[in-house]
Amino acid sequence: MQELLEAFQQEWAIRALLASSMVGIMCGALGCFIVLRNMALVGDALAHAILPGVVLAFVVVGYSALGFFTGAVLAGLATAIGITWIQQNVKTKNDAAIGIVFTAMFSIGVIGISWISHNEGVHLDLKDFLFGNTLGVYDEDLILTATICGYVLLSVAVFYRYLFVSTFQPIIAETMGISVNAVHYFLMLLLSFAVVASLQTVGVIQVVAMLITPASTALLLSNRLRWVIFIAAGLGLLSAVAGLLLAIVFSTTPGPMMAVVATLLYLVAVFFAPQKGLVFRFFQKRQLRRRIQLEDTLKQALRLSERGELTLHKLGQRLSLRPAVLRSHLQSLGQKKLLQRRGEQLVLSETGKEEASRLVRAHRLWETYLVEKMGLTEEQIHEEAEKYEHLLSDELLDEVDRTLGFPPLDPHGSPIPMKGGRPDHPLNLLQKNQQARIAQKQVNDRISTRLWELSLLPGTPFVMQKLANDSVELLLADRLIELPTELARQVNVETAN
Repeated sequence: MQELLEAFQQEWAIRALLASSMVGIMCGALGCFIVLRNMALVGDALAHAILPGVVLAFVVVGYSALGFFTGAVLAGLATAIGITWIQQNVKTKNDAAIGIVFTAMFSIGVIGISWISHNEGVHLDLKDFLFGNTLGVYDEDLILTATICGYVLLSVAVFYRYLFVSTFQPIIAETMGISVNAVHYFLMLLLSFAVVASLQTVGVIQVVAMLITPASTALLLSNRLRWVIFIAAGLGLLSAVAGLLLAIVFSTTPGPMMAVVATLLYLVAVFFAPQKGLVFRFFQKRQLRRRIQLEDTLKQALRLSERGELTLHKLGQRLSLRPAVLRSHLQSLGQKKLLQRRGEQLVLSETGKEEASRLVRAHRLWETYLVEKMGLTEEQIHEEAEKYEHLLSDELLDEVDRTLGFPPLDPHGSPIPMKGGRPDHPLNLLQKNQQARIAQKQVNDRISTRLWELSLLPGTPFVMQKLANDSVELLLADRLIELPTELARQVNVETAN
């Protein structure tokens, strides 16, 4: 700590801290669009390809930050144009075009530095461009970096809408009158600016890490682009500042240390990100596996209950679970008031029966769908249905039921439970011209409410007039009423004596 305090009493340390902070924020914000557009290799290419521009600027105007900036930007734009031209006009793969152009440009730059370094009194060190020289930042470099950083951040804010649309929906962007190519070249210009501003701080090699790693970390932490940009800028700032401080403490090169810190932050996010981290996904999968086992326990309990064989021993045999795991599942189901244990006997509650029926319905409906719509055989469908019965939502099941025409039986001949339970005497099973009346007891309040809305009160007599796949028609004393077959399957009726 004493060493850090002493270091930051020096002007060079303050300049290095300011320059590093601005580079971290700028690269983090701009890097989000680079990563989302799958342009990481393009960023690497531009970082290397600016070298000939730096050499040319040194030959023309000497050692000048403004000269380096101008030459590097021109070289970057020439590289972007060259890559795009090859990709659009030559039968060469996109990544190969990038590799061809940037290696050629970088090689020309290395040759140029080697050539001018032989001249007496000339000092243009290649490693300063490759790895940066953060501790050698001058006031002129600081002013240039601040100007570029301000321009890049302002451009991202002003043209955010255009960058957003062209990144995610380029076709829609074209229909809105936004030139995707113009946005692409403008992004290349901003990328060239960012690379030049980072040249003195982290060098052409580490600038790729500052562009890509904080943005990739932010994308693990959020799904909203605005938040991703702010998070990436913050992570870039943290990586730059922490990397500089660690470099001073351990007496090493600041640029590579910044890249290492950025990578460590990325690894932390890889493991501990709230939604996408490996630890979160591990517990999510574990929770899903437990939920599936609980639902399987409930489903097997229903099948045993229908046979009058619902005991702890029989259920354990069906599930093939360890006794400790089975006891834990039974305790969880008991807390939810779905299944109660009375010694060796087990009793399903009404709520438990409804939930188990929903699972059986999902399984048998999906089996029916696989056979009728996908052409699978009865021997192929069981394992597939066992997998997806836990993942199908009620809305999707209802859609599958409608698509299949509300089948009463699955391919094995087993009855498919109705949504919300099965009535004792379903309306849809009446014969044409058969007389009946609406029963007092319905499977749930939702069905009673729908019947009340249709003026079909308990005890209302009717005659089955028409029965089709999609609807049934009832003849009352004064009118005809048409009901969807899905509703008819759930209406409980009493046949006339």
